[in-house]
Amino acid sequence: MTTETATVHRLAPAVAARLLGVVLCLVAVLILGSTLAIAVLDLHTVFLLVPVLLTVAVLVGCWWAWRTKGWVVRMTAEGYRVQWVRGVGAASGRWKDVEDAVTTTVADAPVVVLRLRDGRTTTIPVEMLAVDREAFVRDVQDHLQRGHGLRKR
Repeated sequence: MTTETATVHRLAPAVAARLLGVVLCLVAVLILGSTLAIAVLDLHTVFLLVPVLLTVAVLVGCWWAWRTKGWVVRMTAEGYRVQWVRGVGAASGRWKDVEDAVTTTVADAPVVVLRLRDGRTTTIPVEMLAVDREAFVRDVQDHLQRGHGLRKR
């Protein structure tokens, strides 16, 4: 067991803002539909509190989820795990199983590809991360070297 803590790379603010925008649009549709239903069915306006309270609950739930699960890449001394990325390939792996790491572009977006010894790959889009591209690559290299038992000079 190591005493090293995990290195966590979170969602980039731009990605989080887009996700929050989708949630807010869905909530706005819910409130609009409720308002129209109240007007058409001639219900008391107190019924509008239901979607408003539901909106508050959804926003608090989103905040909690992004606060606790808002990371994209988590790296420890033993391995890595990637979440929130479609088409990631192998979502987790041990550093000892990683053959090499390369930087490339996929669909005009910079990515880091971890190639595993069994032929699988892990593709991490760097623009999703709230970190500088070069800093992330250095962090991956450091973890990969330590995972293979190599030390910095």
